Amino acid sequence: MHVNRPEIIPVTVPILETERLWLRSFRPDDLDDYFVMASDPEVVRYIGPGEPLTRDLAWQSLAYLLGHWQMKGYGLWALEEKEAGRMMGRVGLYDPPGWPGIELGWMIARQYWRRGLAYESVSCVLDWSRSQSDKQQLISLIHPDNNPSISLANKLGARFDHKIELGDVQALQFAFDLK
Repeated sequence: MHVNRPEIIPVTVPILETERLWLRSFRPDDLDDYFVMASDPEVVRYIGPGEPLTRDLAWQSLAYLLGHWQMKGYGLWALEEKEAGRMMGRVGLYDPPGWPGIELGWMIARQYWRRGLAYESVSCVLDWSRSQSDKQQLISLIHPDNNPSISLANKLGARFDHKIELGDVQALQFAFDLK
């Protein structure tokens, strides 16, 4: 069933491109790959409470990611490997109510780790963010034990800002300058 509600204006998620990746909107057929990634304890160990998602929660997470674009006009992109045409991660901007700022976050499926794809995709989102007329400071909230993400934030020019507690989760806040 398709209901056309005039008060809802569809948001077009821009498609970004890197050498090896498409950054695009999530699609219903991403659920299987997203579930594999989000249910992997090693992948989600440092994301939020560190709990793997069930298939039902993975679907809810995808719906949330799509809704973020609708509510805020920006959000997280699906990472699609150009060569294989598969969804292999997420990257982008996250800012729910009460969050300490617009967060630049990333998550890559384990089979794609250590290939430089996080650097490639996060750099692309930083470039896109710098091109926006309403530039705002971006932050990344990183678990203190997540050394690969801390290294990536430093490599991308972020500076450590302070320690922060979000509920029961401790994080390090890094800030990105968009100028």
